[in-house]
Amino acid sequence: MTLIKSISGIRGTIGGTPGEGLSPLDIVKFASAYGSWLKTTHTHTKTTVVIGRDARLSGFMVNNIVCGTLIGLGIDVIDLGLSTTPTVEVAVTELNATGGIILTASHNPKQWNALKLLNDKGEFISDKEGKLILELAEKEKFSYADVNQLGQYTQRNDLLKLHIEKILRLPYVDVNAIKKANFTIAVDAVNSSGGIAIPMLLEALGVQTIHKIHCEPTGHFAHNPEPLPEHLKDLSDAVKKHKAHLGISVDPDVDRLALVCEDGEMFGEEYTLVAVADAVLQHHKGGNTVSNLSSTRALRDVTEKHGGKYSASAVGEVNVVTMMKDTKAIIGGEGNGGVILPELHYGRDALVGVAIFLTHLAKFNQSTSMLRSSYPNYHISKNKIELTPEIDVDKVLVEVKNKYAKQPVNTIDGVKIEFDKEWVHLRKSNTEPIIRIYSESEHIATADALAKKIITDIKEIIKH
Repeated sequence: MTLIKSISGIRGTIGGTPGEGLSPLDIVKFASAYGSWLKTTHTHTKTTVVIGRDARLSGFMVNNIVCGTLIGLGIDVIDLGLSTTPTVEVAVTELNATGGIILTASHNPKQWNALKLLNDKGEFISDKEGKLILELAEKEKFSYADVNQLGQYTQRNDLLKLHIEKILRLPYVDVNAIKKANFTIAVDAVNSSGGIAIPMLLEALGVQTIHKIHCEPTGHFAHNPEPLPEHLKDLSDAVKKHKAHLGISVDPDVDRLALVCEDGEMFGEEYTLVAVADAVLQHHKGGNTVSNLSSTRALRDVTEKHGGKYSASAVGEVNVVTMMKDTKAIIGGEGNGGVILPELHYGRDALVGVAIFLTHLAKFNQSTSMLRSSYPNYHISKNKIELTPEIDVDKVLVEVKNKYAKQPVNTIDGVKIEFDKEWVHLRKSNTEPIIRIYSESEHIATADALAKKIITDIKEIIKH
């Protein structure tokens, strides 16, 4: 059993004894801490929390416990039921709620679940706020409401429709162009809530031919739910079988988007954001963009082509959003297929990614693979080196930085070293003695060689 408490929420495997897995008692304690924090920060208004969940097997159980706990604190609950992460984020502001909780373990396997916490802007809570909630959970000093002050419970099933309507009104989405293109599209939603959301969006966009695989929201994930190439063979086969123009895959909570070209080859989840940003920047010449330090350089190339400035943040959605606000970025996100469009909301949103991408593809008027080939072609090599617990990882990173001091070096999150158009990024894991090593080059062999060179350097540093 596993239970991980972090500033962004609590996640773990279902079952086991309290404190070791995500047990009902742990859920109550953490929901109580979050609700109590909300009440202390919003003393002049009635506290209201929006709840939504993906389709994983434990969702109904976790949802009932969280809703009951918040009601017990005197907090009103608006339950969206099966929903998506971006829909809950949109709902918080649309419904003038005090906060939101998304019950999803994202791309983790079905035995996992999690409580992801939002502020009153529908954005993930900050590092400081997360630490306060963790402290409250540890102290367990909660005060529940008396019977006359219990919260109210409301169900809403119209927020996904509202979310889609907001997407259709964006200037980057052209329903007529999509209809005219007469796309055939295959969808793999890994048997979670994307199986409802993505087809609903496609129909609203005028797509008439949709081939659905793994779209029943049963929570029995048909394959590993992370939308990586090795997990998308069924989608690739469906695209070729049905002669589809495009394959769409999302993770269980629909904040990551991976695409498959008409020939069954992967568009590359790193390039989801690149293509969508290209489309948006055509409306905002000179607009700025942001992604994290481990994301492809292609976004920088596309941004500079449109006369804008690209910035790289520390890894993590909260960090990307913070830098987007600081640089007034028009669009941003992460290289895992996460698209963030501030005009809609500050959160990764596969739905808005699909709508903008389809408009872009329709106007490009060529195949998906041709669109992919129109972008700079980079390859990322992902590696890690395991260290013994007694090794000072921070000291190792400092010595690597010093060794390459003549190169451009970024130290806001680990160490990123640039070599012209190539780079390598080293980050220590927060949970285990591991250094993650990502490298990128125009050739995969070069990216691999660059990573191996850095790994050799690290081993030499450790020896001495």
